[in-house]
Amino acid sequence: MRDEIATAVFFVTRLVKKHDTLSKQQIKDFAERLMTILFETYRSHWYPDCPSKGQAFRCIRINDQNKDPILEKACAASKVDFFHLGLPKEMTIWVDPFEVCCRYGEKNHPFTIASFKGRWEAWKLSQLISYAVNRATLDDCSGSSSDEESYSREPRVIPKVNNPKSIYQVKCVPSSSLYFLLF
Repeated sequence: MRDEIATAVFFVTRLVKKHDTLSKQQIKDFAERLMTILFETYRSHWYPDCPSKGQAFRCIRINDQNKDPILEKACAASKVDFFHLGLPKEMTIWVDPFEVCCRYGEKNHPFTIASFKGRWEAWKLSQLISYAVNRATLDDCSGSSSDEESYSREPRVIPKVNNPKSIYQVKCVPSSSLYFLLF
């Protein structure tokens, strides 16, 4: 569960970072709150023996009429305005055992952000997430930062929970171009 949640949080925060309206600290606070809320929420709805069970419950959904309650809760806890996240107007993310998928828009096909059915190296997983971020924002005319453009050349690490029994701590891995894996 921790890999799937870390992937979903990393994907969402990469989308937020691409919008470029929040400070690094705001993004970090939002990511920490989102990770905690997802662990608390999904803990009793996680079925590795039957991954499709509970799938609707573990769905993060944004559309013109609704803001996802989990994202709203993470925004409130981190004192971030939901609209400053800059997330796509129409997006669905499924966080399931062994797989995280996304659909951008109602008429598009879902695509896999990450699959944990085999063992992925951290850099390969990060490349897949970066690719998914770019795919989810294809119609974004604002361009991307140099950090986003370098996704295929620069390995990145997905955040891990230090203690699998604790939902309140994340591992921060400093890098030459990254802080908390997002900055």
